[in-house]
Amino acid sequence: MEKELSNLRKAMNSSTHKGIHFTEIQRKKIRSSLDQQEKYKIRKPTIYIYGITTLAVALFALLFYTGFLANLDNDGVNLESNDTPSSEWKVRDEYSRNSKVLFSVYPDPNLSADIPYDYLFSFNEPFAAYKGKEIEIYATHKETGKRINVLPSKTITEPSTGYPSLGRFTTTLKVPESGLWKYEVFFNKKLYGDVVLSVEASTPENLPATIPVFVQTSDFEKIEWNRQAVDLGNNIIGNENKSGVIGADMPSININQKWMWHLWGIKNPNATDLTAVGFHKKTGTVHQIVTRGWTIGLGGENNGADAHAVSSVNIPTAGEWAVLLYVNEELFDILVYNIDE
Repeated sequence: MEKELSNLRKAMNSSTHKGIHFTEIQRKKIRSSLDQQEKYKIRKPTIYIYGITTLAVALFALLFYTGFLANLDNDGVNLESNDTPSSEWKVRDEYSRNSKVLFSVYPDPNLSADIPYDYLFSFNEPFAAYKGKEIEIYATHKETGKRINVLPSKTITEPSTGYPSLGRFTTTLKVPESGLWKYEVFFNKKLYGDVVLSVEASTPENLPATIPVFVQTSDFEKIEWNRQAVDLGNNIIGNENKSGVIGADMPSININQKWMWHLWGIKNPNATDLTAVGFHKKTGTVHQIVTRGWTIGLGGENNGADAHAVSSVNIPTAGEWAVLLYVNEELFDILVYNIDE
């Protein structure tokens, strides 16, 4: 046994296990290598995490900025991300989201342009959804694209009288023109919903006592304010192949001005009477504009028209005017003029 142990010690004293196997230089290199590996193991995830964090912040800023701009309308009103004004112009008096009616509107049955009317808004959510918020209403006109603030900012502090919520929120609004109007309701500058209403043209409540009996208030509902008279040639301004006037573009405010009336489609002009009725859009008032009376007689052809007449006209105030023409006591045509000073 002793001999075998002696042989084993001789074998272990061979070159691979005997003497100084690592010099000081080798030890320093090994330590340096290990230190570098430890630093790499610590630094690598730190740099990685830092890069991911920076990228995430940049993406968030980009999405927030572009989303914020997308949610601003032309007036800088901040909209909710999923709610922008509807592009649909079909008349509707309620607004729904996810098949749930959020509110309805009940305007005055006689709703017409340029006159203040009462509106009743019925909001269906619990009062907590509205309490303390600022309500505003904007209205956009389909024909002209005009957008106005019809209800300035107002704080909701109490529910409707006798209701647990805003079941009867009443307000008075006015729009300047007839046609389709989109009413957009905002709470705290965020779009809540919209409705589309048809607004009629203004009609006079009281006709002058001297006006001919065949002139009816329903005739004024037929005024199309966007159908302005045009130049027909020969200094005639009117509606093609129907009626026109020479002199309507001349100053006529509170002075007597000569107008020459022209009508087409009149078969027997010498036996025909013409009645002219003036309606001022802004005030909603009816006026006798022909100085010698409501009705004048017509003469024969002139300037290519089948009938004509000359009269003195006095326009009491500037603005948009509709001149209703009656031939033999029947509404014949409506001329729309913008008459300046």
